[in-house]
Amino acid sequence: MNWEVIIKWLPRLAQGATLTLELVAIAVIAGLILAIPLGIARASRNGYVRALPYGYIFFFRGTPLLVQLFLVYYGLAQFDAVRGSSLWPYLRDPFWCTVLTMTLHTAAYIAEILRGALQAIPRGEIEAARALGMSQAKTLVHIMLPRAARIGLPAYSNEVILMLKASALASTVTLLELTGMARTIIARTYLPVEIFFAAGLFYLLISFFLVQGFKLLERWLRVDACQGR
Repeated sequence: MNWEVIIKWLPRLAQGATLTLELVAIAVIAGLILAIPLGIARASRNGYVRALPYGYIFFFRGTPLLVQLFLVYYGLAQFDAVRGSSLWPYLRDPFWCTVLTMTLHTAAYIAEILRGALQAIPRGEIEAARALGMSQAKTLVHIMLPRAARIGLPAYSNEVILMLKASALASTVTLLELTGMARTIIARTYLPVEIFFAAGLFYLLISFFLVQGFKLLERWLRVDACQGR
């Protein structure tokens, strides 16, 4: 193992890791915002309300992220309406194409996590809220969503880790995130073992801090729930 080469290229790999964190952070936060109405609609008893989010979720869960990324990055440019729109400066940028694809992809998975969490709430808690005179909207906002957040947090943390690893696909559309930067360095040094080893350590380090952060959040939510009682 050539440690001198690894140390030499660590700053460049750190730049790639920074871009990876930006991609993942924007995607999982925006995906969560998009997933909330989708998850609520999926948990509805009305079949017509469930139909549209079901189609969206089925498509994004049933097709590979790489295919979706290529459809957005290469496919949208085929339409004159897209090239002539005000969004074209963003849609021709690989960064925003990747963010858009990752957001749409992870929103489908988070929506299913939220649906399962909402359906896992004990009926007694919902009935108690209604017995106190809370409207359906207030019950959803003050009882169901906070409860679903506690139930679904472990699955959501797994989804964040999966998106961290999936962000490596951004290198296929010329982005120099962590994997893309590693491949660029390898093209100069011809030392794939050392560089990919260092890149793997970055991924492990990021994953470690994410896992620890979610553990602290889970512990805080449990304490908060106990205090609320």
